[in-house]
Amino acid sequence: MKTNSILRQIREQLEASGHRLTPQRETVVKALLQSGKRHLSAENVFMESKRLLPDIGLATVYRSLELLESLNVVYKLEYGDGQSRYELNPGSDEHYHHHLICLECGAITEFNHDLLEEIEGKIRAETQFVVTDHCLRFFGYCKKCRASIDKSPEGSVT
Repeated sequence: MKTNSILRQIREQLEASGHRLTPQRETVVKALLQSGKRHLSAENVFMESKRLLPDIGLATVYRSLELLESLNVVYKLEYGDGQSRYELNPGSDEHYHHHLICLECGAITEFNHDLLEEIEGKIRAETQFVVTDHCLRFFGYCKKCRASIDKSPEGSVT
């Protein structure tokens, strides 16, 4: 999806909920867009936003992220390290990917296969509960860290 198309979609979402896409909010969205597949902390979003709009403040970035999260425009991700990270919501018509988190270096890799369709079907059939979203995180060791750990005198990771 192109930047202008994403910004138009986000503008519509904000307006539908009584908000505007201010220059500051647009800058936060652009910072997240430019991050690619990196998962940015609020401080990282601030630094990227400041590069795009030098007068933006840290509190404004936090408020913008909070509003965008409440409207499901961005996802707030928790990886157990005490620091939230953010990424844009790809859209309701796309599957939300899962994350592979390296316990050694902290690298976050996206895994794009939906592993839970069958489970969601069973949940609906047995409970009449309709799952609209889910998030799955896998913790372990990336290929690079596994190679490093396997070479260490302490042994290997299975």
